[in-house]
Amino acid sequence: MADFFSSFRISGSGLTAQRARLNAISSNIANVNTTRTPEGGPYRKKSVVFEAQGDARNFGEILSAMDPKRHLDRVQVSDIIEDTKPLMKYEPNHPDANEEGYVAYPNINLVEEMTNMIQATRAYEANVSALQAAKDMALAALEIGR
Repeated sequence: MADFFSSFRISGSGLTAQRARLNAISSNIANVNTTRTPEGGPYRKKSVVFEAQGDARNFGEILSAMDPKRHLDRVQVSDIIEDTKPLMKYEPNHPDANEEGYVAYPNINLVEEMTNMIQATRAYEANVSALQAAKDMALAALEIGR
């Protein structure tokens, strides 16, 4: 049964990571034309960075994780990076234009963000399917014991 719980933790960590990625992407899309923020300047594009994390929960699991055949990793969000480079467009009549007539926009490519959203959605769906499969196997194992 412990292996089922590892499957649940691994899939759950994938769901959490992809949710964070989808939140960043939706924020980027919503602010694609935001030229003024409370912090000053244009909105800064957010990118989520993932990192593998060992699946061990306690000392015994850490010791058993030393076995290369049992090495399982979860995913976690290690950082959210903000892009500081603005995209300059010539719009002299814009209220946020500088002295030369250029406006600083967020460096966001809408097509790229939509592609990333599709990837994150499919990864989320794959983790849901893996979680459901692990749940079905656990229930089938319980039925065998009857």
